[in-house]
Amino acid sequence: MAGNKYCFKDTQELKDFLEKEVLTSSETIELLGVSRQTLHSLVKREKLIPFKVVSRDKLFLREDVEIRKNESESLKTKYRPYDGDVE
Repeated sequence: MAGNKYCFKDTQELKDFLEKEVLTSSETIELLGVSRQTLHSLVKREKLIPFKVVSRDKLFLREDVEIRKNESESLKTKYRPYDGDVE
């Protein structure tokens, strides 16, 4: 996780932050372009850690998801450089 500290001047600012920066499992799957099974695997292997688990869902910080996405893209470029060149 990123480890940032957040301070909000009022409730509305907190609500705006939560709306923009907190992702559900479904939103995380869409942003990463992975399956639900892959997301489960990432969580199980602690490659992506939800900050809260609620009834049947997990909540993630957008910043953490974007860091994971960048790491994944970097690894694909390094270990599978020709995947994008297929015509």
